[in-house]
Amino acid sequence: MINYLTVFLAQTQPVTTPAERYLLVYMIMVLIIITALVVVFFVVFQKRKNKLLLDRIKQQQAFEKEIAMAQTESQEQTLKNIGWELHDNVGQLLAFASMQLSILKTQFTDSDIKDKFKDTSDALKESLKEVRSLSKTLNNEVVLNIGFEKSINNELNRLKKMKFTSAELVIKGDKVDFENRKHEIIIFRILQEFLSNSVKYSEAKNLKIVLEYQPKRITIIASDDGKGFDMNTVEKGSGLINMKSRAALINATLDLYSKPNEGVTLTLNYPTS
Repeated sequence: MINYLTVFLAQTQPVTTPAERYLLVYMIMVLIIITALVVVFFVVFQKRKNKLLLDRIKQQQAFEKEIAMAQTESQEQTLKNIGWELHDNVGQLLAFASMQLSILKTQFTDSDIKDKFKDTSDALKESLKEVRSLSKTLNNEVVLNIGFEKSINNELNRLKKMKFTSAELVIKGDKVDFENRKHEIIIFRILQEFLSNSVKYSEAKNLKIVLEYQPKRITIIASDDGKGFDMNTVEKGSGLINMKSRAALINATLDLYSKPNEGVTLTLNYPTS
């Protein structure tokens, strides 16, 4: 027992010789270096891990964006085909029907019958104009050719003839051209979706679109004065999902606001720089 105590006391005695002090300093330095290497390795490992995760997220986002863009282009091609079909086939049929009706009208002398023919003929001519106007808005090449502002104005005029008391476009600021013309089409389709929903659901009498050009962005506010809806209870349909997904494709922000009996307002902010 005494021997063990003697050894323990000997081991716990302060370091006195230079060799022992040197050995102690050496061991401490080795421990510090090892600890520092472990910390550096851990930090580098975490950074590489985070970078890999970030790259994977970016790749996934890029992949999803490419798919969404491909879907959008496919939809545009479908709309273009429908536009051609309306203009070439349906338009020609309506024009032929109008011409045949005019020929048939000449075979009657009764003024009442002629008036009825005239009303029908006028309705056919208006239908023909409507079909041709609609076919233009469905064709992205026509939209790009006549320009963004005029396309919106044409769409509002078409809807005004259909059922609205007023449908106006207000332009503020100095015009800024789109660097990417595809973005112009995407924004126009978002507005078409909003206007289509107003026609189907809002029971509105008036439509308004404010197009404001600012130094670094374009702000578009579209609104109707219809019955509106409760945003907390309404089911998000494909229309709203389509609008938001289209806006995300061009890095734009889209907000929709509504209250019962207070209409619907869409606000879209598109960065130009």
